[in-house]
Amino acid sequence: MSLQTIKNLDLKGKVVILRIDINTEIIKGKVQDNPRFKAHSETINFLKKKKAKVIILAHQGNPGEHDFTSLEQHAKIINKYTKIKFVKDIIGEKSINSIQNLKNGEALLLDNVRFLKEEFNLGNNKFVKILSGMADMFVMDAFSVCHRNQTSIISFPRLLPSYIGLVMENELNNIERVKKNTKNALFILGGVKVKDLVPILKNNVLSTGTFSLLCLIAKGYSLGKEKEILKNDLKYISVIKKNIKNINIPVDLAISVNGKRKNISIDNLPSKYPIYDVGDKTIESYNKEIKKAKVIFFKGAVGKISDKNFQKGTKEILKSISRSKSFSVISGGSSASSIDKFKISKNSFSYISLSGGALIHYLAGEKLPGLEALTKGK
Repeated sequence: MSLQTIKNLDLKGKVVILRIDINTEIIKGKVQDNPRFKAHSETINFLKKKKAKVIILAHQGNPGEHDFTSLEQHAKIINKYTKIKFVKDIIGEKSINSIQNLKNGEALLLDNVRFLKEEFNLGNNKFVKILSGMADMFVMDAFSVCHRNQTSIISFPRLLPSYIGLVMENELNNIERVKKNTKNALFILGGVKVKDLVPILKNNVLSTGTFSLLCLIAKGYSLGKEKEILKNDLKYISVIKKNIKNINIPVDLAISVNGKRKNISIDNLPSKYPIYDVGDKTIESYNKEIKKAKVIFFKGAVGKISDKNFQKGTKEILKSISRSKSFSVISGGSSASSIDKFKISKNSFSYISLSGGALIHYLAGEKLPGLEALTKGK
């Protein structure tokens, strides 16, 4: 895949459209900082130092969801790392004037691109025409959204010379090493987004989180009331069954009995108590597999990390990976947050990825619209 980087370009006075991903958690109306802000700020800083005029595009949430909001707070977070301006507009008069007034070495963040219907209506629409007509090039720095078929991701490369940013380049270089070794890699998969895991179930997998409970159902175990909680994910049982020979399931689980942690064997299922983590014997068994692995991919929390009594699985398995001699890639926001929460050195992992779903699809060998647009573009 021949993707050109921005490192050796003459950017002085060039107007650059930069697509980043600062989509993040919002708690009680407050936008939360996460590693993406600092990472993308390095690309913004690079472009500024090269005296480019930078138009930054990004999104937050989806229409109709609680976290669908303006990027005004996001701009304040970015300003902790590098100075940018913000305009509460995208392709209106305010935006156009602000872009025209940009000086060399300045950066401007436009508002949430998903406020525009044109973001979801592909083609040479008003969004593309206005911004591409004011720009010299397009830089994609967000590998994490490359699996999306949306205007700000795939349409600009058709009209403008296009390149990858520092974050995108770093992601691809590290992920490629896992991709080349998927047959020999150990995949530790958990969290609550089971849909994201489906493409890589043909590999050697240790199941945790919500995913492990679905695997238990696929193996014929009864979960009682817990199955009702999982009703929206039961549609994945059939694909899990097809790949169950590759998937290791927990041998015990941690349940909450009056708020306290208690281990039970899977042979004692169903339980009337909620299941919040894998059990101690499973942690021990999984850690043995980690010690043997040469390449490890970890995605998603193992248990309910918001509850101190059920952090053990996530904490112990991440610590085990950090001590291993393997090439390790940690993926997903909850995974990165857990490393911070448990004060595990980030340097003890080979790479902490900023991507989730896009990374899974890439490892599975699927074509990503964002990458395809860059390779086939102008």
